[in-house]
Amino acid sequence: MGIKIIATNKKAYHEYFIDEVYEAGLVLKGTEVKSLRLGKVNLKEAFCRIKNGEVFINNMNISPYEQGNRENHDPTRERKLLLHQEEIVKLARKVDERGLTLVPTKIYFKDSRAKLEIGVGRGKKLHDKRET
Repeated sequence: MGIKIIATNKKAYHEYFIDEVYEAGLVLKGTEVKSLRLGKVNLKEAFCRIKNGEVFINNMNISPYEQGNRENHDPTRERKLLLHQEEIVKLARKVDERGLTLVPTKIYFKDSRAKLEIGVGRGKKLHDKRET
């Protein structure tokens, strides 16, 4: 087994300086996993938020599964990310103190488990964007 990259967020590297990256698991429904395997995901408008000691990703668009029935999922629902408690505390401290943001950069399958790469980034100014 290995790593199969499903989607990358090129806009994140254009809009932010990514300092650190973390690997997080995703809490998904069955039809979401099937859509991911088909590559029907969009990370462009997605962002991460820390609420009550847990990390969530919002606006990640996973298209509904075509062979799904009435139990199909909501495409842009809020999804929980699985991280160790120490990592969540460290991320919360960075976001609160320095004004950094959590940006999803990549989604992939690692040993048949869906993983999301989160980058801790600082926003770029207009002249920084021109350089890149």
